[in-house]
Amino acid sequence: MTSWTPDELERIGEAEELHIASRRKDGTLRPFIIIWVVRVDEDVYVRSAYGTDNPWYRRAVASGTGRIRAGGLERDVTFATPDGSLHQAIDSAYHAKYDRYGPAIVGSVTGPGAAAATFRLDPTH
Repeated sequence: MTSWTPDELERIGEAEELHIASRRKDGTLRPFIIIWVVRVDEDVYVRSAYGTDNPWYRRAVASGTGRIRAGGLERDVTFATPDGSLHQAIDSAYHAKYDRYGPAIVGSVTGPGAAAATFRLDPTH
């Protein structure tokens, strides 16, 4: 597995939002959507605010690969299932970064329901 560089982790972790696109079957990118992103240790995570039924999430599961843009960088990624033991740390990272938006909004990406709609973004080269 390819790892993020320290500079990439810092840039993505400090970015307010991430643009993410999954790949179609023919390899072309779908349109980018905007999503919140958090860093936990040496990994980067996103969660679907509308759960696993969200169309972008279902397309990402189906394709398994895509591209992100954040913090002035653009990288191809795989959408991986994170270790289940990290969900509390991911929740904490979302709260630390985004609580200023209010509990209703942050609540859409935290808690047991949100854990099922989580991807770890792994860079590919």
